[in-house]
Amino acid sequence: MAIAIQKITLSSSRDVPFNKLVLSQSNVRRVKAGQSVDELAAGRRFRALELLVRQKKLNKAAPIPCVVCEAGSPILAEDDSLAENVQRISLHPLDQFRAFRTLLEKGLSEEEIAAAFFVPVTVVRQRLRLMTISDKLLAVYAEDGMRLDQVVAFSISDDHARQEQIWEILSGSHNREPYLIRRMLTEKTIRASDARVRFIGLDAYVAAGGHVMRDLFEADDGGWLDDPTLVDRLVIDKLNATAEEIRAEGWKWVEAARSFPWGHTRNFHEIDGTATTLSEDDAASLHALRAEREVFVRCEPPFPGKRDRLCCPA
Repeated sequence: MAIAIQKITLSSSRDVPFNKLVLSQSNVRRVKAGQSVDELAAGRRFRALELLVRQKKLNKAAPIPCVVCEAGSPILAEDDSLAENVQRISLHPLDQFRAFRTLLEKGLSEEEIAAAFFVPVTVVRQRLRLMTISDKLLAVYAEDGMRLDQVVAFSISDDHARQEQIWEILSGSHNREPYLIRRMLTEKTIRASDARVRFIGLDAYVAAGGHVMRDLFEADDGGWLDDPTLVDRLVIDKLNATAEEIRAEGWKWVEAARSFPWGHTRNFHEIDGTATTLSEDDAASLHALRAEREVFVRCEPPFPGKRDRLCCPA
């Protein structure tokens, strides 16, 4: 039996008086991205039409062609707005981030958002990473006071106070490059490639409640650990546990330390061995071992150039 294919119903266009329209809060485009309202006035966007009305170039009750969606439609208003804007002038990254965040809050997964708008999941994750950035800095970016590569450099940390402090410092400097932002944000952290981290293991640090700062926009070599005190405690704990294992073997002196001071081997000296007379039992044991060794004979190598091998005669 043939399976019935569900038909798609398109919303029809209607003329709605401009003074009856209300700007939707679901509109994803908020940042002008270099365009003024005057430049958009030739189009049919709400703000552009509003400007034309103020300029007396358009009657406030003029009919405006609108596509009206049915109430309760499964298609989210942000979906419509994002698709409409993406297919026209490219969205400002900040508007894209806000739209993705809204869809995420409404239950869509990162994969679903990526599939709906034909972008890689990494793009969605990178845009959503902007949630870690201070609203104050995002406002600076929206007003073209900061480049995108500078903004994303701040995303490795979620400490808004520190982000704003660093931007305030750099604002008066000629050097505001992303590498410097990252360096200042991570100056009190430990790289994941550090010997201490490799010794304790990154999983152990996370399991102990540690947080790892990651950079989704550039290679970060595993990221940064922002709790050096926790790292040092885990290192000491593991060193002490290892020292106990060695001490249990019977060693007279075992000491564990993260590092040794300069010149720590200065008072060390080599101990010369002195020959002692073997007891009868020790002498007998040594004789037996030597006799056992003599049982093995050296065989000819099976292939030219190969080393000899020991074998036991038949």
